[in-house]
Amino acid sequence: MRPSVTRLISRGARAALTAARVSSPQRYIRPTRPTCPFALQHTRWLSTPAPFINESHLTVDRYNELSDMTMDSMLESLETLLDDLGNPEYEVEYHSGVLTLHLGEHGTYVINKQPPNMQIWLSSPHSGPKRYDYSDDRDDWIYSRDDRSLGELLNEELSEALGEKVDLQLSNLSSKL
Repeated sequence: MRPSVTRLISRGARAALTAARVSSPQRYIRPTRPTCPFALQHTRWLSTPAPFINESHLTVDRYNELSDMTMDSMLESLETLLDDLGNPEYEVEYHSGVLTLHLGEHGTYVINKQPPNMQIWLSSPHSGPKRYDYSDDRDDWIYSRDDRSLGELLNEELSEALGEKVDLQLSNLSSKL
């Protein structure tokens, strides 16, 4: 008797390659077919469009100027709004470029500066995460996937959550400098 030999058995492009141990050259083990064609096994299906890669035209100084002004203006508007509402569950904090807005049962918003990308990032309990780039044409922070501004989204979501019209006045940034 001959010793066992390891051989590769192929069933073509649509079958997986299978290693089988056989005791003689006359005996082959039939490999099982995969549940889907070979070509589909390595296909990645995406439900979202490819990411937009922004090459910012802003200088570091201009980015810092615009983002600081935006965050300061937002903080001031939110403090005034929350003072007017008088709900002890609502709170806004700003520390080291991160603004956190706690709205009790309505969730928590986190808005922060991202200097390496020259962006402002938003994490919303309603619409999820978004990354905003500054647009000179619109003089505003714009989310490239839906072409909406940071101010528009926050005004809409906060108005809905708080039950009254909210305007954070975050547009026309360069006129406020």
